[in-house]
Amino acid sequence: MHLTELRVQNLRNFEDVQIELVPGLNLFSGANGAGKTSILEAAHLLSHGGSFRTHQNDCLVRRDAEQMAVYGQADSRTGTRRLGLSRRAGRWSARLDGETPASLTLLFAACAVVCFEPGSHALICGPAQLRRSFLDWGVFHVEPDFAAQARRYRRALRQRNALLKQDADADELCVWEEELAQTAEPLTHGRETYIERFKLELLPLLARYLPELGEPSLQFRPGWERSLPLLELLAETRLRDRALGHTTRGPHRADWALSFAQAPSHEHLSRGQEKLCAIACMLAQARMYRCAHEEWPIIILDDLCSELDAAHQHAVMEALVATGAQILLTGTEIPPSLVQRIPAQRRFHVEQGRVQALL
Repeated sequence: MHLTELRVQNLRNFEDVQIELVPGLNLFSGANGAGKTSILEAAHLLSHGGSFRTHQNDCLVRRDAEQMAVYGQADSRTGTRRLGLSRRAGRWSARLDGETPASLTLLFAACAVVCFEPGSHALICGPAQLRRSFLDWGVFHVEPDFAAQARRYRRALRQRNALLKQDADADELCVWEEELAQTAEPLTHGRETYIERFKLELLPLLARYLPELGEPSLQFRPGWERSLPLLELLAETRLRDRALGHTTRGPHRADWALSFAQAPSHEHLSRGQEKLCAIACMLAQARMYRCAHEEWPIIILDDLCSELDAAHQHAVMEALVATGAQILLTGTEIPPSLVQRIPAQRRFHVEQGRVQALL
């Protein structure tokens, strides 16, 4: 899969920019604050419906503009798709192959983007929500029913949490607890299956990039004690959940963690080691997508050269070159030795709301 065109309207400091991309490496250079990262952000929006830089989506809209929009054309082994995502008055609207409004789920299924950026180390050391989102994006692209089950679960969770705060009686709670329990099993099964396959891709990469830490491992925590039925646990924890005002057991509490023989928890890792772990996770997820869809997702890398030392820069780029995937890469100064082996290249200079193709 690769984007052939990307059009950005009223995203941050861009008013209206159209970019023609190549299937291989696309390098965006320019001064700090020129808008390089915003180009990658646009591609990420088409796949995730959110920015990797902020959770405040309305901040993406250019000052004094009413609407922000990103459009793309993606070629894959199944054909060409026309993609669109806009935000107006605090709401997202999707367009797919000219149809609007389209389903956000269908849009995100049609465009796959994996990402490494300066904040990616938080995948290892940050809140569990980041790791759940990372995991669920992967499961979404291999399990057709996962999105629908996740919507059902979130709806039931909202209802139970609201009833807990209202001090509703047990009969009212039971209705939504049964729904939670029914949807929790397929959600968790999908996650567990994905994690087991993910390990096969991830652990060899971790051993290659961080040999000094010893044998790596990955542990998945489903969010409740699997030895007991979730329905039973929800009944047992009602009193505590009422006091807290939210549900304390279930897939919404799931998490996963990396560890090494010489680093049992993320607190033992340096910031550089956390970033290498995050890159390995990104590459492993890209490989998982490749196994499921027989093509690579789009890979975006924001300021890679400032995040890694020279040896690891070359190791990561070697791995990326081997994929043949489309790569969108930013940097203020990009060493030629990192990119000279990639045959299909296009370079762009970004400067205050303008993007100029250099070759």
